[in-house]
Amino acid sequence: MSKGGRILILRFSALGDVAMTIPVIALLLQSYPDKELVVVSRPFAAKLLEPFKQITFVPIDTKGAHKGIKGLVRLFKTLRGLGPYSFVADLHNVLRTKLLGFLFRLSGIPVYKIDKGRREKTKLVRRNNKQLKPLKSTFQRYSEVFAKGGISIELKPFDIRSLFSLDFSGGIHAAFDISRRRIGVAPFAGHKWKAWPLEKVNLLLEQINSKGYQIFLFGGRGNEAARLEELAHSYENVHNLAGQLSMEDELQAMSMLDVMVSMDSANMHLARLVDTPVVSIWGATHPYAGFYGWQLPANLAVQADLSCRPCSVFGNKTCWRGDFACMELITADMVMQKIEEVLKADKFKA
Repeated sequence: MSKGGRILILRFSALGDVAMTIPVIALLLQSYPDKELVVVSRPFAAKLLEPFKQITFVPIDTKGAHKGIKGLVRLFKTLRGLGPYSFVADLHNVLRTKLLGFLFRLSGIPVYKIDKGRREKTKLVRRNNKQLKPLKSTFQRYSEVFAKGGISIELKPFDIRSLFSLDFSGGIHAAFDISRRRIGVAPFAGHKWKAWPLEKVNLLLEQINSKGYQIFLFGGRGNEAARLEELAHSYENVHNLAGQLSMEDELQAMSMLDVMVSMDSANMHLARLVDTPVVSIWGATHPYAGFYGWQLPANLAVQADLSCRPCSVFGNKTCWRGDFACMELITADMVMQKIEEVLKADKFKA
């Protein structure tokens, strides 16, 4: 197959994982502006990939047209028609992408898969003889997949904020008072053991509110939005945006913040796509596993110094101690101190 073909990129997972592909893809296209990409992901990824004119986006429908083996064969035929490809970059390496990769290899297309570093991560999270050391970032692991296909990507700082067309003329931005500091708080995560208890979030909101800063709450729809709405009603300067925004509006709102407070969650990665500083709170998981935000200073991670941490790569394992000490030991004062450090170092955003 011609080396001048497109690159097919597969990543079907959660929002945070997909958001982490964006800096890598942006840098790839900076170095190879004539390269065309076909990206297959969940429908929400369309807005994140919209800035890139060289990308053809294909949404995967795992509950409908692309369900099961027959559905994946149907997807393969669709993707094959969008070629030719120089190679397939499997950034997910799960059963679905492995099957697609197998079909492409049968067609003579090279397939390169992400090395997730499972063995090193097991040593990082095991209870005994833990090896606490920083592992490769997910950004590095993504870039290594392309390197296997001869596409070298330098993971360097760049003006990532310029990727998105941020419109500040009205809409949701009418709520933002640019004469005051603006703090985002996203207290939820995909798993319980990555979320700071809400009573502690409440104490943090009290401190931020007492300083006259504006507070904007971020989260998902349904139960998250309802719980945050209750918090918002308790304070004068708190605006609940949870469940109310499109992806585009959410990125624009985050771009207006002076700092975001987030768990180890998608909100950390979305905020970094618009270059907003993030104070991140880590419980069962750890930045060393490789899921820390893009170009985010290490000192902005708030963590408890416990020998049992991390106990999980993804935060989906029950606390074996039974006291959730990794989050309970993190105080509102600790988080507030980090917020103030960011505010002192940064100018007001226009």
